[in-house]
Amino acid sequence: METILEMRAITKEFPGVKALDNVSFKVRRGEIHALVGENGAGKSTLMKVLSGVYPHGEYDGDIVYDGEVKTFSGIRDSERDGIIIIHQELALVPLLSIAENIFLGNERAQNGVIDWRETNRRAEELLARVGLSEKPGTKIAHLGLGKQQLVEIAKALSKEVRLLILDEPTSSLNEQDSDALLALLMELRERGISSILISHKLNEVSKVADAITILRDGATVRTLDCRAAPAREDDVIRDMVGRALSDRYPPRQPKIGGPVLEVRNWSVTHPIDGQRRVVDDVSFTLNKGEVLGIAGLMGAGRTELAMSLFGRSYGQWQAGEAFVHGQKTDLSSVPKAIAAGLAYATEDRKTFGLVLDQTIRRNVPLANLPAISNQGVIDKHRESEVAEDYRRRINIRSSSIEQATVNLSGGNQQKVVLSKWLFADPDILILDEPTRGIDVGAKFEIYTIIRDLAAAGKSLIVISSEMPELLGITDRLYVMNRGRFVGELPSADATQEKIMSMIVKSGG
Repeated sequence: METILEMRAITKEFPGVKALDNVSFKVRRGEIHALVGENGAGKSTLMKVLSGVYPHGEYDGDIVYDGEVKTFSGIRDSERDGIIIIHQELALVPLLSIAENIFLGNERAQNGVIDWRETNRRAEELLARVGLSEKPGTKIAHLGLGKQQLVEIAKALSKEVRLLILDEPTSSLNEQDSDALLALLMELRERGISSILISHKLNEVSKVADAITILRDGATVRTLDCRAAPAREDDVIRDMVGRALSDRYPPRQPKIGGPVLEVRNWSVTHPIDGQRRVVDDVSFTLNKGEVLGIAGLMGAGRTELAMSLFGRSYGQWQAGEAFVHGQKTDLSSVPKAIAAGLAYATEDRKTFGLVLDQTIRRNVPLANLPAISNQGVIDKHRESEVAEDYRRRINIRSSSIEQATVNLSGGNQQKVVLSKWLFADPDILILDEPTRGIDVGAKFEIYTIIRDLAAAGKSLIVISSEMPELLGITDRLYVMNRGRFVGELPSADATQEKIMSMIVKSGG
């Protein structure tokens, strides 16, 4: 099969760090080529080199595209050649329409005046190609994440895409939306469009990829031809992390005590639509040393429940009581929730979990500033001691505590979020999608932290869209659907089929 792209001996250095070390790989015309590796392996850096984000002259090596050596000076250069990248954080404007977003920067205009009829007509054609029935005038804010991803692909098609790069396209999608996106990639393959898929979800990679290139520590490990033989997940993981992961989840022997948190008849309505209950009469118990999972589909109300418990951070509280260590407790504000021993690690670490442009040193103590302050003034020496301590204990991989968190890999960003809350010394830690968008090696480290916290007597609630993860790390599960708990079972007796059956029987 003809090669459309060859990257030869690409080397890219940042101050003190060699991000890419002599990386080479090829993409054939009309194939889906997966690029996998741990966070920090160099995948995104390599794609930024290819798309011109890092222009020619800032790296060594050659990009050969369609038989020609390319020297892209910016992203517009690569787009003119049909190379389009869709980043993990979608580049859509929520308050603009679908049509306006598709042609933003690429407007259908004559003599400087936008032709709206042509814009909407062309947008309709593109939406049909990606399987969306929405009208071109629909605002992006009214679409779910799955449909927003399809709009991004329609936008790429409007630019006559020939090589589509997708960076973690399904990390925030439910199973149904993920399947729809992967099906579209396979349709594009039939039309001769090549795709580079960056993903940590190896089950999805093995489902659609024609080839898999594995990076580790900025270097190419090997490329697998999946057309010749299906790739074995265990082999891919071993190449990614440099060792075999014989067990995806660390072994643990739970020592569960009495109730730490009891929630009774908790109800919360939507922050805008006060008639819609997003949490509906929920009651549950969390025990000392227990890892409690909450399973459910996207939109079931899991995050809404967690945020409303953590200082009523979401929605309008309607009813319910909370008891911590047997005492009725006021959780009506975030400071009160923290004082009661609760912590909440958000599912959106980049927006709500971290101050990205600040250093590790500044981020780690944020949830407990009084502990590093003297009469309201931060003790910088103490701040550095705390950050260095957690950097060592939780194995945050960085050049130093002075590294900005925005430049850390996803797994290391998540470790900073955990460090921030662990320094507050909570009794109850709520983890919302704690491993979203991070690789299998970093996941194992997060799972180990969860195990060790439970062993130390902490109580944890884990919300995850990955059912195998919930089954692997929790002691007990609640199943949630449409704002209500619809089932409870020990994790040892749970299966994905049982969980889905509970959802379906409850009207899911």
